[in-house]
Amino acid sequence: MSYSERWQELFGPTGDGPAMRLASTSNDPGAGTGGTGNLSYSKGPWTSASSTADDLRTRTETSRTALGRGHEGVETGAAGLSSVTALKGVLTSWEERLQAVRDECEQLEGTLLTVAKEMGETETAIKTSFKGGHVPGQGAGER
Repeated sequence: MSYSERWQELFGPTGDGPAMRLASTSNDPGAGTGGTGNLSYSKGPWTSASSTADDLRTRTETSRTALGRGHEGVETGAAGLSSVTALKGVLTSWEERLQAVRDECEQLEGTLLTVAKEMGETETAIKTSFKGGHVPGQGAGER
């Protein structure tokens, strides 16, 4: 299958609109779905992802600390063995990796919370802006 054929399989022939859609979009004209095919948003996934990043940050730091404690006394107990130097190098490498993961998760947690807040505020502002609008052809009780 050529690249062009694969592209058409995924996105449909040119001019027909995309064949592939996001899972969070809806073309169902049922009640409350809008049927627009537009992306729907809720704050839940962003907040959940932020919580997961925080949990990973905490667990990573706990693991890094436990790894360090597990190596305490190795240098004195195995003095003179050439493997001690290699083991110390591996320990340092893993501590640095775990610290980098911890730090990235900490930054990511804050960023995800910021997005959740901004998206929630944007969604609320948009909903509020539509509440006062009048739709032609509808009575006051049909809004």
